[in-house]
Amino acid sequence: MGAASLDAVRLLEVAANSVASALAAQTGGAGRVELCTALELGGLTPSSALIAMTREQLTIPLYVLIRPRAGDFLYSDLEHELMRRDIETCAALGCDGVVLGVLDAAGQVDMARCRELIAAAGPMGVTFHRAFDLSRDPAQALEDVITLGCERVLTSGTQASALDGVGLIADLIRQAAGRISIMPGAGVTAQNIAQLAAATGAHEFHASAKRQLASGMQHLRPGLHDMQGGEWRSDVEQVRALIMAWRAQAPAV
Repeated sequence: MGAASLDAVRLLEVAANSVASALAAQTGGAGRVELCTALELGGLTPSSALIAMTREQLTIPLYVLIRPRAGDFLYSDLEHELMRRDIETCAALGCDGVVLGVLDAAGQVDMARCRELIAAAGPMGVTFHRAFDLSRDPAQALEDVITLGCERVLTSGTQASALDGVGLIADLIRQAAGRISIMPGAGVTAQNIAQLAAATGAHEFHASAKRQLASGMQHLRPGLHDMQGGEWRSDVEQVRALIMAWRAQAPAV
């Protein structure tokens, strides 16, 4: 496959925590935005206003993270209902897809609850998120997610970073055999994306590409430094660097 053909199937998804981050991702060349808040907690569901404003501003596909709290992916009945309603909100606001994942106490994909959430998504696309990385048996979990009809799995290969889990990611891509997209994420940077692509053959990657902005505050309160830093925002140049590094990995055929 030549470089032009590879570029046609490559897609960088950026985890954006604000309207400004989503716009930076789009300007930098991202093919899709995963909108969330609280990136430091692994991402949580954004407010309906944030979803609506981002949808109004973006021209690229918008997927929304459906995760009501930090921690594990074993949810109560109340949390399940909250997730279902959040998905309905995303559909009503014209989102392209949602990002979700539910496990049972034994570490298996909770098929019944996932089916209910996917049904609420209707025609929207569905990504199964990194709950996958906490599953007891990744090979079986992949078959379950394929049975559910998800478009893709976001995974670090069950490790702290995609680079650490590269071997399992490659195995999952072979197992998937084109039935579902395996999207590596966690610690993906311009410095390692080409290595990850070469080792796995993945055609989609997930990154936050963020940096901390300087605070505009002139008045600072001593002892409360954690409340006075600038915001974290996806960075146009980091997104561009990721894409350029990935393109440079392609053979010039």
